[in-house]
Amino acid sequence: MGRVMMILAGVALLTLGLAGEAGQDAPAAGGIVGPARVIDGDTLEVAGTRIRLGGLDAPEMAETCTDARGADWPCGRWATEATVALFDGVALRCEDLGDRSYNRIVGRCYLDGRDIAHDLIGRGIARVCDRFAAEQGVLERYSAVEAQARADGAGIFGGPLNPQAGFCRVRGAQAAPVALIDAEGDCRIKGNVSGSGRIYHVPGSRHYDRVNMNHPEKRWFCSVEEAEAAGWRAPRG
Repeated sequence: MGRVMMILAGVALLTLGLAGEAGQDAPAAGGIVGPARVIDGDTLEVAGTRIRLGGLDAPEMAETCTDARGADWPCGRWATEATVALFDGVALRCEDLGDRSYNRIVGRCYLDGRDIAHDLIGRGIARVCDRFAAEQGVLERYSAVEAQARADGAGIFGGPLNPQAGFCRVRGAQAAPVALIDAEGDCRIKGNVSGSGRIYHVPGSRHYDRVNMNHPEKRWFCSVEEAEAAGWRAPRG
């Protein structure tokens, strides 16, 4: 009996050793499993659960970028289409990291044990979101992938980068111009400026994802009251 227990213990240790050699990408068993439906470059739906991928940030759907020749290109739409080509309908295993972002869980998703963030960042579909990558313990790993993507000029790294989203800024880091960022992670109401006037859009509203904030007259707000006090109004209709 003692010999049997020793053999079983040895098998268990060997199994753990092999799992360690498989790499730190491999998630624990279980989690959220199923074919992915791509929402945009950093948001998926798997098994009916909407997941905001942690530690990275992709251009918003209506966002434009500048290429190496100085020409504008629709990087937000491209990022979504590139993510669809990679992962739409593909079976993924995702883990809940414990945080929540506007009716989405914050998670990490894997394809055959590989963190798909490596592909999204490596192809220039998304960039590292420094603050959350650091909090989640993946900053060094993701930054190494981004460094190679920058060297290759992949995707959004092929030209000047738009300002990093304010919620990705590491706490205590020097702030970018206030018009281009949200000062804290909870300040995500978009104050747009257009021919219709100054209009604010709350997360999840009809036009929220279409509003590109890379303009000096646009502002981020922490509450509806703050936006209205500054002269912005809610959309009509």
